[in-house]
Amino acid sequence: MKVYDTQLVRNVGLAGHGGCGKTSLVAALLYKSGAVNRLGRVEDGTTLTDYDEEEVQRKITIYPKLAFVEWNRCKINLIDTPGYRDFMHNTQAVLKVVDSMLILVDAVGGVEVQTEKAWEISEEFELPRALVINKLDRDNASFERALGSIHETLGKAAIPIHLPIGQEKEFHGIVDLLRNKAYVYEMDTTGRFKEQPIPAHLAEEAAKAREALIEKVAESNETLMEKFFEEGTLSDAELAQGLSEGILSRSVVPVLISAATQNVGTQQILDFIHDNLPNPASRHAVAGKDPKGQEIQRDVQTAAPASAFIFRTVADAFAGRISLFRVHSGTIKSDTTLLNSTREKTERLATIQVLQGKNMTPVPELRAGDLGAVVKLKETLTGDTLCDQAHPIIFPQPAHPEPFISFAIEPKSRGDEEKISTAMARIMEEDPAVRTHRDTRTRETLVSGQGQTHVEVTVEKLKKRYGVEVILKQPKVPYLETVRKKSEAQGRHKKQTGGHGQFGDCWIKMEPLPRGSDFQFVDEIFGGSIPRNFIPAVEKGIIEARQKGPLAAFPVVDFKVILFDGSFHPVDSSEMSFKIAGSLAFKKAIEQADPFLLEPIMNVEIFAPEEFSGDLMGDLNSRRGRIQGMDLKGKTQVIRAQVPMSEMLNYAPTINSMTGGRGNYRMEFSHYDEVPTHLAQKIIDQARKEKEEQE
Repeated sequence: MKVYDTQLVRNVGLAGHGGCGKTSLVAALLYKSGAVNRLGRVEDGTTLTDYDEEEVQRKITIYPKLAFVEWNRCKINLIDTPGYRDFMHNTQAVLKVVDSMLILVDAVGGVEVQTEKAWEISEEFELPRALVINKLDRDNASFERALGSIHETLGKAAIPIHLPIGQEKEFHGIVDLLRNKAYVYEMDTTGRFKEQPIPAHLAEEAAKAREALIEKVAESNETLMEKFFEEGTLSDAELAQGLSEGILSRSVVPVLISAATQNVGTQQILDFIHDNLPNPASRHAVAGKDPKGQEIQRDVQTAAPASAFIFRTVADAFAGRISLFRVHSGTIKSDTTLLNSTREKTERLATIQVLQGKNMTPVPELRAGDLGAVVKLKETLTGDTLCDQAHPIIFPQPAHPEPFISFAIEPKSRGDEEKISTAMARIMEEDPAVRTHRDTRTRETLVSGQGQTHVEVTVEKLKKRYGVEVILKQPKVPYLETVRKKSEAQGRHKKQTGGHGQFGDCWIKMEPLPRGSDFQFVDEIFGGSIPRNFIPAVEKGIIEARQKGPLAAFPVVDFKVILFDGSFHPVDSSEMSFKIAGSLAFKKAIEQADPFLLEPIMNVEIFAPEEFSGDLMGDLNSRRGRIQGMDLKGKTQVIRAQVPMSEMLNYAPTINSMTGGRGNYRMEFSHYDEVPTHLAQKIIDQARKEKEEQE
């Protein structure tokens, strides 16, 4: 495998809404370049990049995949990214290591929700980008309509450099405005075409489009603008150079076209990437910190000290842990030792590899800007930095999104709890947006993620990759119980047996405390009515008893117990006797203290286009939500509310339906509040019914 200099590398991320054809375009680019000998198809699971079993079954991209083509003596690294909302966090995580983006737009659907998200990512990372209107061979496809939606939603910086020849099933060629030529394809998926003059019926349209392109490019450069004003046009060389500079400065966003499944437009796209998209050295230096926390930068140059950033970890059943990295500076060679500056550990890198989907090819070294992989690193995980030990640097770790939906899981087979824990640890290495924890209040194991499909895919991975089958269900709401009134009660335990008997006697007062105070125990025993060594036993009995309240067996909180009197027997009293007495006193006192249920209230933030605000707020009101405020950020309305957790368990499909997939939300715990009486009784009845069924 050839080693490429930085100037001969292109790192391109493909992003867009789910179903817009990113994977199909990668497959066509690989086929056109000769990297593979057949044109892979998503429909039959033969693409090089969608090889995961769940991806083949669902026909969607779940994890970012790396592939490359060699074109005109350049190496083009392609990252195929997910386009479905539940997996867009994976897209955002890896696009930090590319130098440009191709954002795909469906010629039928136009700009969709995740197209906008991909655009936002390109804005956040300040990435040069181009747009590709794909699927122009489909029924109802329209170049003009798709371009209109681009201008309306993404802005006027987008300018076509291609025009289609034919529409829908008649689409069969491309007018290249840069070269002022037409390319007519043989519609047989081979990608063969003939270069010819622009058809007469498109000549006037092409001339106007080329003039608009020249003007847009000239606007991005003062020298070219002067030349344009003087001569009214630009030469082909000036147009090409100006376009590349405009793309790099992000003032120009070219619009290309394709029909990826027919292999139409792939050569023009490869030529465009080679000629116009930036190489790693043409962008800014990479920022990081030294071990003392001081800001430093590394130029993307082979002569600089070696450094690399781990942008993804893959858990492979055969190869083990595969770490995907970008060489930010210097040269990374096989069989070398580098410092993991994030964890202050050294790592030996055995064989450096380049990835072609799941296939790995060894290379002796990779130079600044290139992407590769290494297997079986011991300490290194996603987000870590590897670097020259003599020149340490730490690159910033990506922020992983907080999960906003949780499900309870339980093993189908007894004794699999430990296997679940081990498997989930491996899964979280690969996908840090998955979380798992044990809820001590409900005694459930919870798996959390970015959506229901995200969690379902995780459960399938547990089964297929790690052999652990689990049952997925809605989590229990961790209700609590508390008291409204003061009360007083005696707990007396007396039992006579053949030998020593058992005797414990205590009097307690119970009082409510402010919300969030949990539990207080106050010892007011005077005069030795209860020996000092037995008082902790009374408290322990109350603490154990409060784990199951009288209403629905939920833990009791926000109350104070005052131990003020009691009696003992010099022979029969023991710690166990007073522990039982404390438990009995608690159970009597709480019955008289007007117990009631508390429910968790969540802080909820909803993000959606402004036109859905009314419907969303109406829905929140129906869920007993309290609107806390609203903000408009660009075209996105942010609604803040406090809503009971029980009302949010099924919210994900609701917001999807109400906003056509354009809405999102996040939530976190705020506080506990009283459950309305009519709902409390239903909860209590259900808890008692479940208890009877268990008995």
